[in-house]
Amino acid sequence: VRLAGGPGRCAGRVEVQHDGRWGTVCDDDWGLPDAAVVCRQLGCGAALAAPPGAWFGEGSGPIWLNGLRCRGTEERLVLCRHRGWRPHVCAHEEDASAVCSGAPTVRLVGATGRCAGRLEIFHDGHWGTVCDDLWGLPDAAVVCRQLGCGAALDAPRAAFFGEGTGPIWLDDVRCQGNESSLLGCPASPWGLTNCQHREDAAVVCAGSFPVRLAGGPGRCAGRVEVQHDGRWGTVCDDDWGLPDAAVVCRQLGCGAALAAPPGAWFGEGSGPIWLNGLRCRGTEERLVLCRHRGWRPHVCAHEEDASAVCSGAPTVRLVGATGRCAGRLEIFHDGHWGTVCDDLWGLPDAAVVCRQLGCGAALDAPRAAFFGEGTGPIWLDDVRCQGNESSLLGCPASPWGLTNCQHREDAAVVCAG
Repeated sequence: VRLAGGPGRCAGRVEVQHDGRWGTVCDDDWGLPDAAVVCRQLGCGAALAAPPGAWFGEGSGPIWLNGLRCRGTEERLVLCRHRGWRPHVCAHEEDASAVCSGAPTVRLVGATGRCAGRLEIFHDGHWGTVCDDLWGLPDAAVVCRQLGCGAALDAPRAAFFGEGTGPIWLDDVRCQGNESSLLGCPASPWGLTNCQHREDAAVVCAGSFPVRLAGGPGRCAGRVEVQHDGRWGTVCDDDWGLPDAAVVCRQLGCGAALAAPPGAWFGEGSGPIWLNGLRCRGTEERLVLCRHRGWRPHVCAHEEDASAVCSGAPTVRLVGATGRCAGRLEIFHDGHWGTVCDDLWGLPDAAVVCRQLGCGAALDAPRAAFFGEGTGPIWLDDVRCQGNESSLLGCPASPWGLTNCQHREDAAVVCAG
């Protein structure tokens, strides 16, 4: 989701991406509760207004959503009730807008995208850094929440994303992890620190660092491509190996790494060669956590583009929403896709699905065919995950196909990624 046509990223025409295309939202039933969800998802504070009537100008393309009925407490717009994902009969003169209270007072810089990087905080008219003394995942979780970037994956220390400049504003930050803002966490007084910039704290959130495999037979084998600065590019094969490919496969939810072919095995890419000299251990959750030679166009030819071959696509998928990380849960069994009944369905079960798909933390476990009724068999019922399993197939459940459910009880999942 994004706000376009306004004075900044926190005010403008509401636009959503579906099926690879950006479109708008019709203003039928549009109000402050809906705008509040948009502002929260973007990390833009509170909703001040929900102007109808293309207040920030008419958009173009499909009008993807209509009749939104948010409660105002949802973390993401995909969790709100609406009339379905499709081009609606509504004119662009009815495009909905949102005005939020403002950009956050924290930012992440030095990595790719806005959801990973060195932590910087705005105080007294200047951006400065935070010292890594006592820095950990509870602190990172607050930053990720404040920025609307999903769950915290890591809290790197020792200037992992490079040293900052200017003041070091905070030291000895001690968040519980449930605060809504970093300013609500105990810390040393502003500017009182014994640190140097080599101790700058960093954050990696789940909503960061897109990666894909292109040019192969499916989404789990191909040329490694990463997005940086809004552009897709490739990875140079210098030092490329199985540990690096393993991280790519894990991030994509594609199982184990079978091979790490060098030399543009799946064809030469185009655009910048964003990464070179990757040095993954193989255990990282995302490629952004691996050491490398910096985010920039590298002097390396596309005939050296790195590739990865993973063991295969997951046996589960999420359909009926936008993107691959939210929707009705479907599972592949005995040659057919089928659904899962929502009896006993909850967040621990959703967490396993999100982990299996490489989609970050579980935000919600909707029931009652929230994303529409499926078709075909209802494969599983009474699923009882602990939440730490690596696959849904590792969770106790009724025998395959043995259920008293109907498709109006289809289970669903919404992940952070």
